[in-house]
Amino acid sequence: PGGGASLRLCSSRVAQEGINKPVIDRIIRVDHAGEYGANRIYAGQMAVLGRSSVGPVIQQMWNQEKDHLKKFNELMVAYRVRPTVLLPFWNVAGFVLGAGSALLGKKGAMACTVAVEESISEHYNNQIRTLIEEDPEKYKELLQVIKQFRDDEQEHHDIGIEHDAEATPAYSVLKTAIQLGCKAAIFLSERI
Repeated sequence: PGGGASLRLCSSRVAQEGINKPVIDRIIRVDHAGEYGANRIYAGQMAVLGRSSVGPVIQQMWNQEKDHLKKFNELMVAYRVRPTVLLPFWNVAGFVLGAGSALLGKKGAMACTVAVEESISEHYNNQIRTLIEEDPEKYKELLQVIKQFRDDEQEHHDIGIEHDAEATPAYSVLKTAIQLGCKAAIFLSERI
C-alpha cells in the first residue's frame, strides 16, 4: 500500500479446462438461488414459530441450509458464476412463504418444508444425472456436494412428514401450489 503495489488475494478458483461452462453455470446459479430461498423460508418460519415447541427443529434445518448456502457462495467464486438477478425477489418471496406457512401453525410450516424439500431433492437428482452423463470424474467434487445436500433435503422432507405436515388442512392443494412455485423459481433462476 502507498507505493502503488497491489495485493492480490489467493483465489479459490477451480481449473476451468474441459468443463461444460454453461451447464455448470446453470447448476451453481440455480442451486445458490435455491439455498438462498430456503434460508429465507426458514427465517420466515423462525420469525413466527421460533419460540414454539417446533422452533428447535426448524432451527436445526435452517442451520444446515446456512451451510449449504455458504458452500454455494464458495462454488460461485471458484467457478466464476454470477448469481441470478432474482435474488432480491427470492429474498422477499422466501420470507413471505416461510412466515405465511408458519402462520398456519406447526403443520403448515412442515407442509411447506415437505413441498419445498421434495422439489429440491428431485431437482438435485436431475442435476446428479446430468453431471454423471457429462463426466462423473470431472465433476466429482460437485457431485459429492449435490449428493450430500440432496440427502440433507430429503432428511428435512422426512422431518416435515414426522411433524404432521400431511395433517395440514388442504395439504395437497398447499403442497401443489408451493411445488409449482418451486418449479417456476428453478426455471427462472437457471436462466436469469
